[in-house]
Amino acid sequence: MIKEFFTQIDVMQIFSASIVLFAIIDILGSTPIIIDYQAKGMPVKPLKLTLVSITFMLLFLFGGELVLQLFHVSVEAFAVAGSLVLMIMAIEMVCDVEIFKNNSPESVASIVPIVFPLVAGPGAFVALISLHAEYAMINVLIALAINMIWVFCVLAATKPIRNFLGEGGIYIMRKFFGVILMAISVKLFATNLHVMMSPEPAAQERKAETTQVQAAKTEPEAAKFE
Repeated sequence: MIKEFFTQIDVMQIFSASIVLFAIIDILGSTPIIIDYQAKGMPVKPLKLTLVSITFMLLFLFGGELVLQLFHVSVEAFAVAGSLVLMIMAIEMVCDVEIFKNNSPESVASIVPIVFPLVAGPGAFVALISLHAEYAMINVLIALAINMIWVFCVLAATKPIRNFLGEGGIYIMRKFFGVILMAISVKLFATNLHVMMSPEPAAQERKAETTQVQAAKTEPEAAKFE
């Protein structure tokens, strides 16, 4: 079982999933917010925030399907709805409009908004479920680990990165990955909608069995006429 799990590793799937999560989390684009909180004297502990973020994401990744089953919602249907959310977030990044707002109390600033919703936010949760419907679990986990390492590095070096890229560099990256995210959301929407619209496997099997039975009945009758 473990061997089969690791044989599903696919570099292209890891790359695509990493790009999706990178664009959704957009920790580079969040550096101005983090710097502003640091300027206010609020603690930003990179390791703690990264561990809390990945814990939230793993809980939702492995427990999200159970919650969906309680509401009789398929992963594909959730992925279609999620692709629409990803599209809205892409529009935010490309068009510089604010749709998702955050009004968090300062008492929980170490968790909100850095962990939620900047890192482990609704967009990341939706992306994980959507990616799980499209890619193998091992590839999604590796992509998540890669992004969490990147998040830790950015949190640990927020000011140097901000000074290196500058406002113009961060702005250009946000636009670029916004367009990529928009294209990926369209792909997720089309792929999962096709799965939802296609006949269920069980129905296809029943249809095949019925066809075989009918064929078996017609063969003796055809032999009589011969």
